[in-house]
Amino acid sequence: MNARVQQPVPNHAHAASYYAASSLPQPDHPLLQGECVADVCVVGGGFSGLNTAIELAERGLSVVLLEAHRIGWGASGRNGGQLIRGVGHGLDQFAPVIGADGVREMKLMGLEAVEIVRQRVERFQIPCDLTWGYCDLANKPSDLEGFAEDAEQLRSLGYRHQTRLLQAHEMHSVVGSDRYVGGLIDMGSGHLHPLNLALGEAAAAQHLGVRLFEQSAVTRIDYGAEVKVHTRQGSVRAKTLVLGCNAYLNGLNPELSGKVLPAGSYIIATEPLSHAQAQAVLPQNMAVCDQRVALDYYRLSADRRLLFGGACHYSGRDPQDIAAYMRPKMLKVFPQLAQVKIDYQWGGMIGIGANRLPQIGRLKDQPNVYYAQAYSGHGVNATHLAGKLLAEAICGQQSRGFDLFAQVPHMTFPGGKHLRSPLLALGMLWHRLKELV
Repeated sequence: MNARVQQPVPNHAHAASYYAASSLPQPDHPLLQGECVADVCVVGGGFSGLNTAIELAERGLSVVLLEAHRIGWGASGRNGGQLIRGVGHGLDQFAPVIGADGVREMKLMGLEAVEIVRQRVERFQIPCDLTWGYCDLANKPSDLEGFAEDAEQLRSLGYRHQTRLLQAHEMHSVVGSDRYVGGLIDMGSGHLHPLNLALGEAAAAQHLGVRLFEQSAVTRIDYGAEVKVHTRQGSVRAKTLVLGCNAYLNGLNPELSGKVLPAGSYIIATEPLSHAQAQAVLPQNMAVCDQRVALDYYRLSADRRLLFGGACHYSGRDPQDIAAYMRPKMLKVFPQLAQVKIDYQWGGMIGIGANRLPQIGRLKDQPNVYYAQAYSGHGVNATHLAGKLLAEAICGQQSRGFDLFAQVPHMTFPGGKHLRSPLLALGMLWHRLKELV
């Protein structure tokens, strides 16, 4: 049995990001040529693939990792850089499938995921500007009520980091805007330079013996007791395959690609702000995010640029001018930045699942093929958790976490590859209209 895929041509949304311009030196990893043999072949050079490779190598397995472009080229190297607790959205909905205890374990894993990132940065001394402090922003009173429930739940889970509810009159201590009616501070979440994290993890994987290949897009997979993964100039034979492509899976495996919807998200980066400007917009240098369907998320970079993102698009069509599209959104929040220049604009695809829970499991008809995808905006931390759970399952270790995620069914988006994005765009428009009521 085999599958073929046509790799897409990068579009304007993959213009150079601020992260690419400010990253660590990025070494060139070779193109795969000829045949390699390994215990595990990992497809995808983002956080999912890199962390699975690290976890497997630490357990003594030989690993080959294939990346179609460069390490961190996709969402892992161009996201908002927000490291936020939790996996999934509304985990209580899964109680009928995994039980109340299973839901609690997933919530605890959502806290563990951030700790995995913390430990990886510390162990491998990755210079990725990791900064602690995050605040959820309430757009309306009901959001603040939800934050109070979140804070109580964190206490019940034994969360060890400081949390604090803010009322409207306290919001200027966190964000220099009048748009918000309250917030929830979480000192166990924060922000970082995501591409530098990916590059640091690639170096760690290589140090552990992982063989990394770039510009090595997969053209065909032969499934069986031993998989054979083909690229244009080479192939990998392995006992086990891991697909960690997320929104960039395309047609590589139709069963999986039908369960994840690529959605565009966009970011602009200002010129460096003065100390006074930076202090005025984000006095405590926290990452923040509001609660709307078309959410805004923003933070300061290490060199005091405002990185302002959001405007998640399900239509499959990107703005012609990202800066022109995003700048008015930024100015609604911070009109005081009207004279500030935009130095960088970029976008990329995140993977959305119908139930907003990361999809971590193995193929039913191909039990030696594992996957992780559809992080729905929580990818920086959830990818690191996924790597740990996949490695545990592949190595035959008891993994209650893997079993819980694999139990949850995931719907295939209707309409096929051409209609699923427009149909979901209509659905999201309905949710946005509800916010106005």
